Amino acid sequence: MSDSIPPFQPFDTSPQELALDPDVLAMELAQELLGDPLDDVDLLAEELVDVAAECDHGLKLLAGAAEERIQGLRIFCEHRDPRAIPALMPLLDCPCPIQRMSAVYALGRNPHPLAVEPLLALLQSDSNGYVRKAVAWSLGNYPEAPILNPLIRSLQVDVAAVRLWAASSLAEAGCTGPAKADPAAAQLLLSLRVDSEPAVRSNSAWSLGRLYGDLVDPRQQEVQEALIATLLHDADAGVRDEARVALEQLEAPEVLDRLQTLVDEGLLS
Repeated sequence: MSDSIPPFQPFDTSPQELALDPDVLAMELAQELLGDPLDDVDLLAEELVDVAAECDHGLKLLAGAAEERIQGLRIFCEHRDPRAIPALMPLLDCPCPIQRMSAVYALGRNPHPLAVEPLLALLQSDSNGYVRKAVAWSLGNYPEAPILNPLIRSLQVDVAAVRLWAASSLAEAGCTGPAKADPAAAQLLLSLRVDSEPAVRSNSAWSLGRLYGDLVDPRQQEVQEALIATLLHDADAGVRDEARVALEQLEAPEVLDRLQTLVDEGLLS
């Protein structure tokens, strides 16, 4: 793995145009997409279902027309079945962004080594922000793959919806060992300080807390100071709350003592 991050210029549009990307895409896709599959990925069904039978049905739907494929893709966004992989992979090249996006989510739910290269290609070059957002989430389920630098680049340059999931997936990419944890933490620290989007800063704080145990002592100290600074000075209450939770979950006695001191001094409630 390279120690340096190469320049990354995948977009022809300006930062101002990129910032509008999610809203433009939302208007274009609103009539076709009822909700984002990511919203359903981790929800448990209220009633027991026959997962095997549902997957059998999903495989039949994937072989059908476009509307049927969408329904089949949603099934594999919720359930794992290795039989779906051969049907999911070709859909990563589908002209329809809805199907591409849903196939990406399904391959996050059903990770397979053959999906890594095409997913990374989509993260770098797909013109649709929802697709790139889906990839940023899905790559978190491929921690052993070479996803670290691509996620760092997305956190640096992509639209907010992609950056927030890149920040979260970096926790998975970095927690495989100190060699990956340190560069992931370095970018997350920068994003925590300078990203304009509160949700990205919140996810960066969360990921730093996840990576803390894999970091060497100097970087751990930097994480502590950055989270405390965020807790005290970030303009967004949600970001401050996330920083506090991350600090409390470090379970470092010196950190807990500092938090108590801040409470005693009236700087925290």
